[in-house]
Amino acid sequence: MNILIIEDEARIAKRLQRMTAGFFGNKPTEIIICDSLQKGLSHISSKPVDLLLLDLNLNGDNGFEVLELMVSASFHTIIVSANTDKAITAFAYGVLDFVPKPFDQDRLFRALGRFLAPAIKTHEDIKYLAVKTAGQVKLISITEVMYIKGAGIYTELHLKNGRQELHDKSLELLEQLLPVSFQRIHRSYIVNMEYAEKILVQPGSRYGVSLKNEEILPVGRSKYKELRNKTL
Repeated sequence: MNILIIEDEARIAKRLQRMTAGFFGNKPTEIIICDSLQKGLSHISSKPVDLLLLDLNLNGDNGFEVLELMVSASFHTIIVSANTDKAITAFAYGVLDFVPKPFDQDRLFRALGRFLAPAIKTHEDIKYLAVKTAGQVKLISITEVMYIKGAGIYTELHLKNGRQELHDKSLELLEQLLPVSFQRIHRSYIVNMEYAEKILVQPGSRYGVSLKNEEILPVGRSKYKELRNKTL
């Protein structure tokens, strides 16, 4: 596992490194510290990252530049910052958690626990998904997303207005971020249950879910039992 800490205060960076190493224990983990925005961006561009711990105030540079440039990157981000007024904006960019400074071990461990246990949902579920279009960051309300389809390492957001937007996170990473109204129904689909009407049993022991726009999405056999008990 590759973890990157971007933090300009050496004392805090070392504390984060020590606590994070303690949390993961014997799991093979490399934890790298970068003390500036540019060093951090360079590291992300050249080496794989699974988890980023990011400060927002980096010697006068804005840590949000990382989120803007890597808006839908294939890794998760935990913000560790005293700028608590930026929490809502951070969650709009799809961060996994926001740990306010000063922090203690318990709070950091809760955030790291979310990285390991995606099934745990909190009141901090994201309200928007950020995508890049023509070099601009666009925020899409979660309520506008009917379903999400896997497309290799990317995903397609299918919106209620009929449009599609390409997102750079995989289904697995998005599943960790999305609120409980979004259910994984198939290896290639996550559906917003607010738009689901009924579960279908089709010939050949196949299953599906019909949406309010009359689209029918496939339901995996292993997911059928979970879904049939839900009220649509």
